[in-house]
Amino acid sequence: MSEWAETTIGEVATVFDGPHATPKKTEEGPWFLSISSLDRGRLNLAESAHLSEEDFIKWTRRVTPQEGDVLFSYETRLGEAAMMPAGIRACLGRRMGLLRPNRNVVEPKFLLYAYLSPEFQQTIAARRIHGATVDRIPLNSLPTWPIRIPGLREQRGVVALLGALDDKIAVNERIAATVLELCSAKFRLLHGSADGEVAVGDLAELKYGKPLPAARRIVGDIPVFGSGGISGSHNEPLVKGPGIIVGRKGTVGSVYWSEVDFFPIDTTFYVECKNGRASLEYLYFALRSLGLEHMNSDSAVPGLNRDRAQSQLLRIPAADAMRNFTTEVRDLFRLKRTREEENRALATLRDTLLPQLMSGRLRVKDAEKIVEDAT
Repeated sequence: MSEWAETTIGEVATVFDGPHATPKKTEEGPWFLSISSLDRGRLNLAESAHLSEEDFIKWTRRVTPQEGDVLFSYETRLGEAAMMPAGIRACLGRRMGLLRPNRNVVEPKFLLYAYLSPEFQQTIAARRIHGATVDRIPLNSLPTWPIRIPGLREQRGVVALLGALDDKIAVNERIAATVLELCSAKFRLLHGSADGEVAVGDLAELKYGKPLPAARRIVGDIPVFGSGGISGSHNEPLVKGPGIIVGRKGTVGSVYWSEVDFFPIDTTFYVECKNGRASLEYLYFALRSLGLEHMNSDSAVPGLNRDRAQSQLLRIPAADAMRNFTTEVRDLFRLKRTREEENRALATLRDTLLPQLMSGRLRVKDAEKIVEDAT
């Protein structure tokens, strides 16, 4: 096993930061990355926007992200990072920087793992600057921050092992995304052929979630949903699953599905069917198609206008077509849930191995046996 040596960020990578402004967003064109797109080591473009070709030239004067760069947030979401993938034209968004690795001394993906490791996360926590509104990483001093790395051979072993877990997770995520796309296509086909129109409120009621402050939560198996999605767990549900959660305050109009019992907090609505004319599965895709995010109230704190949402008209297919759609979607949702559960187990294993491998306490050869037994 090669020796691990302490070096500095500046010795293994060049630090760049992005523009300090936001361009006009467009429907297509190069990507304008967002710190919200940094998702546990991967880049989730669902949270990013596009910009024009003209603005792309302007916003890449400092640097153009390229494959193998480590993207990171230097304000607010400190510690988050992701690898820049191949085949994407993009510019850095506000509060984003990147590390361009010196490939003579560090593997790009190893640099990402090192950045995400508990050891370097502690360095970020200790050296960040506390601002009046947000904390930040001082980019002028970041190159001097310490980081420990082994030789390239050891790095490649770590990358191969953790990368195999990440690749499996990515495959499962693509399967889950494909399931949603397939279900959406089935909904559009069925909805487009339906004849009668019915108001949402005649089919279901948007019911208010209940307050559940973090201090009152007991960690358990029940997902807690806010308007931004799952925001923790609890030991008792408010609603039996499966069910639909709709963002009321905050991320207005967001629509989520839970296969299991859940607890929707007071920034959300949950959906309760009034009759059997429309299944929860059909309503889930129907609500996603209505553009609820544009149905804000005019109050001081904007929120989803429930009356307006419930007055929207939906085209309802015949009963037999509804039953067939529901059966097909339930089978596909079970597949999606299986893949998501497998991913949680894989992510737990990866997150357990990461600090041990990145500290040199666990050898790659020993970790390979652990992964083999678990998968």
